[in-house]
Amino acid sequence: MRTDEAEYFDVLIVGAGLSGIGAGCRLRRDCPERSFAILEAREAIGGTWDLFRYPGVRSDSDMQTLGYSFAPWKDDRAIADGPSILSYVKRTAAEHGVDRQIRFSHRVVSADYDSGEAAWTVRVQRTDAGETTELRCSFLLVCSGYYRYDEGYTPPFPGVERFAGPVVHPQQWPDDLDYAGKRVVVIGSGATAITLVPAMARTAGHVTMLQRSPSYVISLPAVDPLANLARRLLPEMAAYHVVRFKNVALMSLVYQLSRRRPRLVKALIRRGVRSHLPEGFDVDTHFKPRYDPWDERLCVSPDADLFAALSAGTASIVTDRIETFTERGLALAGGAELEADVIVTATGLRMQAIGGTALSVDGEPVHLPDKLTYKGMMLSGVPNFALTIGYTNASWTLKADLTANYVCRLLNHMAAHGYRQCMPASDAPGVTRQPLIGLASGYVQRSIREFPAQGSKRPWRVRQNYPLDMLDFRRGDLDDGVMQFSAGRAFAAPAPVRAAA
Repeated sequence: MRTDEAEYFDVLIVGAGLSGIGAGCRLRRDCPERSFAILEAREAIGGTWDLFRYPGVRSDSDMQTLGYSFAPWKDDRAIADGPSILSYVKRTAAEHGVDRQIRFSHRVVSADYDSGEAAWTVRVQRTDAGETTELRCSFLLVCSGYYRYDEGYTPPFPGVERFAGPVVHPQQWPDDLDYAGKRVVVIGSGATAITLVPAMARTAGHVTMLQRSPSYVISLPAVDPLANLARRLLPEMAAYHVVRFKNVALMSLVYQLSRRRPRLVKALIRRGVRSHLPEGFDVDTHFKPRYDPWDERLCVSPDADLFAALSAGTASIVTDRIETFTERGLALAGGAELEADVIVTATGLRMQAIGGTALSVDGEPVHLPDKLTYKGMMLSGVPNFALTIGYTNASWTLKADLTANYVCRLLNHMAAHGYRQCMPASDAPGVTRQPLIGLASGYVQRSIREFPAQGSKRPWRVRQNYPLDMLDFRRGDLDDGVMQFSAGRAFAAPAPVRAAA
C-alpha cells in the first residue's frame, strides 16, 4: 500500500542500460521541466555491456546505428567491443547529467496504477540496504530489455556432472577462468559462440565450436572506411547522420531482400563464407542452415575473424548432437568424442518481460499475454506506461530512441492540453493476435507466450521498418483515435481501432 511519504517523480525509468540512459537524455533535452529518476537493479551503468564479461564480447550491430542519434560514435571501429560501448554509455550519461539521476541497487518488484490519482506506486527492493521501499510517478517507462540477466539458458545435458573440468555459461563468466593453452569446446552456433570462438582461439590450445545446426554468418569490416572519411570531410554531426542513413538503408535492403528473395540471399551468404575458408572446407555441413535468412538473426564475424581462426587451425567446427558429457569431454550422437579441458555452454539467453515486474491497474493484476502492444511500446488498457523493445532486424537503439522520443511527445501533448492520463484503447476490433517477436530462434520460442502480443494491423502491428517508424513516431498524429487522453479518472469509451492495411 502506498504511503504519503513516497517520493514522487513525473517519470520513472526502469533500467540504466543503453535504452534507459538514452531515455534519460531524451527527457533532459525534450522535457526539461519533468522530474525523473532511473532505477537500476545492479550497481553500475551499462546493462548488458557492464554485465557480460566473456572474451571478445562486442556488438553485432554497427555503432553508427547502435549509438545514440544525439551522441556521435567517435571511435574508428564500427563493430565495437563491450568495454568501448560501456565507456560510450557512461560518457553520454555524464555529458547529459543523467548519471546523477540513477538510483542504483533499486530492483523494481511491482507497480500499481491508481486512476483516481493518475499515478503509479512503484515497489522497489533496495538490494544494498536489504529493505523494500516505494516511489511514485505519473509515467512509468520500462527500459529493462527482454533478457533475464540473473541467469542464462542451459539445456539439461545428460552426464554434465561427470565432466572433470569447468563448465561455464558466458553470462556468468568467472574472472579467474584460465584457458590458455587448453582444449576448449564452445557449445552453440549463435552470436555469442561466433564471438567467443575466435577470441578464445588467440590463447587457447584449440577451440572447437560444437553446433547442433548451423547459423547464417556474414563477415563485415570492423572499421567503416566511409565513416572515417566522412568524419574528416564533414562536421561531426553531419558525418554521423550521413553514415547512419547509409547503414539504415543497407540494413533495410538486406532484410527486405531476405524476405522477398531468400534463395538469392542464401547464395550470396554462402559465396561470402566460401571466400573466407580454405578449398575443400565442408561449407554446406557447417554453414548451411535449415531456415531462411532473418527467420533468425544473422550472426556477424568482424573482419572474418571466425573464418580466419578456422583457416589457421586454431579453431574447428563440428556439427553433431551431444549424446552425453563424459569425464574427458563430450560423446556425440555420431560416435565421436570431443576431449576438452573447458566447456562453454553458449546455449542462449532467457527472456523476461518488463524485467519481471508485476503490473496492476486499480488493484487488478495486468496479465501481459492478454495485452496488445500499441506501436510496439505501450500496452492496451494500461495508462501512462511504455516499454522499450528494439528492432530484431536492425540496431536495438534505433527503436529505443524512437520510443523515448514518442514518450516525450506524449508528455508534452498532455501538459499542453491539461491531460493527466494517456492509454491505448483496451479493445481492437478486427485485429488478430500475433507473437510480439517474429523470430524462430529458440530463446524467443521458449518464452514468447509470456509476453504481450502484437496485432495484425497498425497501430497494433510492430513494423520492423525504421524509416516508416521514424516518420510515425516523430511526426504522426498523437490523437489517432486509438490513443485515449483523460484529464480525470475516467477515460471515454474505447474508440474503434483506425487501422491501416
